Amino acid sequence: MGNILILAEHTDGKLRAATLSAVSFARKLKEAKGGAELHGLVIGAGASVADEFAKYVDKVSTVESAELASYQAETWSGAAKQVFEQAGADVLCAAATSTAKDLLPRVAALLGCGMVSEVATVEGPKTFKRPMLAGNAIGTVEVLSDKMVATVRQSEWAAAEPSGTGTVAAADGGAMNALGASVERVETVKNERPDLTEASVVIAGGRGMKAAENFAHLEKLADIFGGAMGATRAACDAGMVPNDLQVGQTGKVVAPDLYIAIGISGAIQHLAGMKGSKVIVAINKDPEAPIFSVADYGLVAKWEDTLPELTEKIQVIKSR
Repeated sequence: MGNILILAEHTDGKLRAATLSAVSFARKLKEAKGGAELHGLVIGAGASVADEFAKYVDKVSTVESAELASYQAETWSGAAKQVFEQAGADVLCAAATSTAKDLLPRVAALLGCGMVSEVATVEGPKTFKRPMLAGNAIGTVEVLSDKMVATVRQSEWAAAEPSGTGTVAAADGGAMNALGASVERVETVKNERPDLTEASVVIAGGRGMKAAENFAHLEKLADIFGGAMGATRAACDAGMVPNDLQVGQTGKVVAPDLYIAIGISGAIQHLAGMKGSKVIVAINKDPEAPIFSVADYGLVAKWEDTLPELTEKIQVIKSR
């Protein structure tokens, strides 16, 4: 029986919460398999990430080199394949983040094995359920190959709790072959707000916000809650906000404790990315807007007439 290898994602020397959702998936899969060791893989990060990850898995393998310092699918995929084989694994998994969506299919190709994406539930050692058709259908997928690669939908898996203290050891990532690609520089945008996929509160706006400057109202509310900003594809395409704020089928999938949708009609593609939120509040002037079909609380009104007063009252409550 092979082990389960979990790819860690990290930012600024810290383990990302998305990885803990992958750990929850791996623990469930371990039960279905009837036992296995959980191995972690940390590529291109310092000891702090590995030590933190060791609280959740049995063993952590670290691979570091100058070629791996910045993410590059061409180099990371080879290192992941090498450690996968060294760990005696038959499953490689990670949360379905933008990095994993780019990396894991390459690793599956190198391993010559099957892959399942956006896993929502584990039905058996090689059988899973995943959302399809913008979340309107749930498909059952069976992987037929001996080895397997999987990405898991973060919104469907709670973050794992620490389970002990695993061991940490350096691993051989093999020969690096960037296939002619190189990282010239990495540019980051400093943001005081939490990452959209990891925030407990998300304030999102849609086409109904009308103009980029109106998103300042949402920013104020997000800052009061200590939450993140989100938007629909229509708002992003219109240039009101950056594309990295997009929530939906072709954007980021979120499931915060509180999701406040303002000026969002609720297109099916957007609902696919946020309907797993624990509490959904919607403000829209159209009483027939689809967003109200998933909202726990809905207010039929123009945001211009209601949001400033709502923000003011929430600020008073939060300041007590």
